[in-house]
Amino acid sequence: MNSDGVRTMARTGVPGLDDILSGGLSTGHVFLLEGNPGTGKTTVALRFLLTGAEEGEKGLYITLSETDRELREGARSHGWTIGENIDVFELVPPEALLDADREQSLLYSSDLELGEATKSIFEAFERVKPARVVLDSLSEIRLLAQSSLRYRRQILAMKHYFARHGATVLLLDDLTSEAMDRTVHSVAHGVIKLEELAPDYGAERRRLRVMKYRGQGFRGGYHDFTIRGGRGVEVYPRLVAAEHKTGFARTRTTSDITELDALLGGGIEQGSSALILGPAGTGKSTFAFQFVAAAVARGERASIFVFDEELGLLFERTKGLGFDFEHMRNAGLLHIEQVDAAELSPGEFAHRVRTRVDQAQAKTVVIDSLTGYQASMPDEKALVLHVHELLQYLNRQGATTFLTLAQHGLVGDMKSPVDVTYIADTVILLRYFEALGTVRRAVSVIKKRSGRHEDTIREYHIGKGGLNLGEPIKNFQGVLRGVPVFVEDLRPVPVRSASEAGT
Repeated sequence: MNSDGVRTMARTGVPGLDDILSGGLSTGHVFLLEGNPGTGKTTVALRFLLTGAEEGEKGLYITLSETDRELREGARSHGWTIGENIDVFELVPPEALLDADREQSLLYSSDLELGEATKSIFEAFERVKPARVVLDSLSEIRLLAQSSLRYRRQILAMKHYFARHGATVLLLDDLTSEAMDRTVHSVAHGVIKLEELAPDYGAERRRLRVMKYRGQGFRGGYHDFTIRGGRGVEVYPRLVAAEHKTGFARTRTTSDITELDALLGGGIEQGSSALILGPAGTGKSTFAFQFVAAAVARGERASIFVFDEELGLLFERTKGLGFDFEHMRNAGLLHIEQVDAAELSPGEFAHRVRTRVDQAQAKTVVIDSLTGYQASMPDEKALVLHVHELLQYLNRQGATTFLTLAQHGLVGDMKSPVDVTYIADTVILLRYFEALGTVRRAVSVIKKRSGRHEDTIREYHIGKGGLNLGEPIKNFQGVLRGVPVFVEDLRPVPVRSASEAGT
């Protein structure tokens, strides 16, 4: 804390992590960063020291595992340079240096006595007098201690020593010991755990969780993160829609097709979501793209996230429908992105969508399709929760969102791979049906929370002129089942008045 009693924070500098930690790490305390080898502990630790150096603070990296050369090479892979404000101390005893004609130049840290190791650490600290310290790693200290009691006493001794000097310390633990020793969990001021998951197909997924942070609020749960050369670690905080709300005028978003807007009761309300549901080939994407083209024509910005189609093929196909998306993209009016579900975590995808809405001010967003999005999620229940939070967030930002979802089958009973109809504000249903020996297509609106809509079924065509809707289909029943029956005198169900309903 500073002289006014306000808690000061040491920023980690890792994008997204400081947001999760409500500002960073409390200065003058010891924190534990644990995770299996390869989860990114060293990268986070280096960024922590480099951020301090940028703010004029001295840093000390005490390594019992990696060499100075390895650390500097790792930093260079991300475009970083370990400068004069950061001192790298390799913990090796004087007797470890052998004759120059010997091939081996140092001993492993396990050859050190615990007391000598601790003394060397404190001497390095006294020499550098750093504000930030990284100790890598506790597994070596644990091996030297040889017992849980001795290990705990040693950790407590180091904690009190560093606290006395006001240093902010990050202890790294690679969890290589067979027994799950929770000693440091109880001693540390905060605990951050990094995890790496290996799905059945696709790239590995990384996530982190703040398991403990004394006296400080933080964003709980799991947060996806990535490690990329040239960028380091990037964390995508779990989206909580309730934290993001903006004011906007709730106008209607139209498609510029009179019949479609009439079917929707005048259009889709801004700040709502629409799910376009139907079997493969019915034109779900075309319906969504129609709203995008109309938005761009009004001078608004839009974003399309495509999971299922290659962009070159999409540009060529939609140009034949009257949508020149490639020109719109080049003019900066449309952001269109092909998403590889096997290489992307749900957290990173939500972050990309948020960026387009927050920074590019996109007011129409298309996710095509949820079927492809599901491929990036091993757990269907988690998919529904991710989609729910993302839609709630987009709604609160005044964005109109269109999602497509392919159903199994072509005619008759249809099944969806995941039921998200209850999440969407509007549900548009597309169907094939057979009539007079030809396959035709019909559209209906089966749900709209924000107002009235037509309860009719309209036939539609997709051709060179784009999307065209006809008049409501009459004298047929069973259209949505795929095999309609002509009824010469089909009368609607009479609607009773309120007084009649009460009798």
